[in-house]
Formats: sequence, structure tokens, C-alpha cells
Amino acid sequence: MKAHIGDRIIEEGRRVNDHQRIGVVTALRHEDGTPPYVVRWLDTEHEALVFPGSDCRIEPAHSSRPPR
Repeated sequence: MKAHIGDRIIEEGRRVNDHQRIGVVTALRHEDGTPPYVVRWLDTEHEALVFPGSDCRIEPAHSSRPPR
């Protein structure tokens, strides 16, 4: 999984009744775009260092960029 600043990270609920969370990648720790990422969660505006699991996916910020 690779991301760029501005991409959205979508985290699906892990348990029954959990909701999907959406965040924006605000910083990268590695130049090649590999995790971890600094993410600002849109529901709380909280920033966190995120190591995405199998329940996450990246949506590019710009549709002109090729999918990963």
C-alpha cells in the first residue's frame, strides 16, 4: 500500500456496528509512500500515526493519478 499527501484512507468497521472512518493523509514517514502515515480523521479532526491494516484502502486525491 502506498499513499501521497492528500489521499484519503478509508477504514472499514472492524466489529459489528462499527462505522467506516475516513481520513486524509497529511504527512508521510517514508519518501516512497509506504506506511505509516500521519492521518487526520474527518469525524474527530484528530491526527494520528496510522499503520493501515487489511481493513483499510487508499483513495487517490486526484483522479488523474494511476491507481496503485
